Amino acid sequence: MEDHKNDLILILAGYQQEMETFLQTNPGLRSRFPIHIDFPDYNQNELLQIAEQMCAKRQYTLSAEARLALLKMILSHQNSKEENFGNARTVRNIIEKAIRRQAVRLVAKPTTSRQDLILIEPGDLTEVTA
Repeated sequence: MEDHKNDLILILAGYQQEMETFLQTNPGLRSRFPIHIDFPDYNQNELLQIAEQMCAKRQYTLSAEARLALLKMILSHQNSKEENFGNARTVRNIIEKAIRRQAVRLVAKPTTSRQDLILIEPGDLTEVTA
């Protein structure tokens, strides 16, 4: 690394506490990574916007009830201060699972409209692990 320090960029990413533990494993590591950038977690409104963008990108829409249910799920995760809450990753997992559950729900219907095909309902949302 020393011989090519001007030709190399190495980015390490991880949770703050785990990265701190990693940097303490070897006395020379901290000096080799002098720049540290901490990114704060998204707030619940930002996470809801991320979820809505993920849905829109795939041409889905959250019903008003699903939007409230998702907001409650996000608040529950944030309030629990769970160690493995993945923030936007958790929201992505919830949306991806909701899309799969919506598909299974619609297969059981005798007929489906275009609105049915794009609408995510509260029952499609389930808790997922980070």
